Amino acid sequence: MASVVQPALTFPPDLLLRAQGVRVAFFDVDGVLTDGGLYFSAEGEALKRFHTLDGHGLKLLAQAGITPCVISGRDSAPLRLRLKALGVRHLRLGTEDKRPAAEDLLAELKLDWAQAAAIGDDWPDLPVMQRAAFACAPPQAHAEVRAVAQYITSAQAGAGAAREFCDLLLVAGGHYRRLLEAACGPATTPEAAA
Repeated sequence: MASVVQPALTFPPDLLLRAQGVRVAFFDVDGVLTDGGLYFSAEGEALKRFHTLDGHGLKLLAQAGITPCVISGRDSAPLRLRLKALGVRHLRLGTEDKRPAAEDLLAELKLDWAQAAAIGDDWPDLPVMQRAAFACAPPQAHAEVRAVAQYITSAQAGAGAAREFCDLLLVAGGHYRRLLEAACGPATTPEAAA
């Protein structure tokens, strides 16, 4: 007999209601997908550290039909390489004015702000977060950003904050259990194996 997978994650019902109907999720990079630190090689190349939990979260969103979009004030070869590996196709890099970038992406996807969620950590992210139906921030985000966010992650930026945001959206959209069960595969109880 197949054993039923019981998700361990829970979120407050009011948050889940607010995040229902999200079809697009906007992500900042530095301070969300990374720890916010900037590392430079001796040649001046910017180096970035990404967490696999966050990357898998973006992949799960796409599998659930929620489009992950990345908008960043910086552009770099390591960032482009990571986003390509994750299959993120909707991005605007090297732009400090994030609201028009988000509006372009919404138009491209034929969606509106009521279907959008956003996670950010600093002032350039505020125009997107203020307009999105659901806004999230990592715990080390600037005070003004935390004040706008409906949810502050427990996990730090670059260490699972983006995954926590993704998981919340997946639970709110009713996708989490199905994806978890698909990841676990068919399970059997010890009695059925005997």
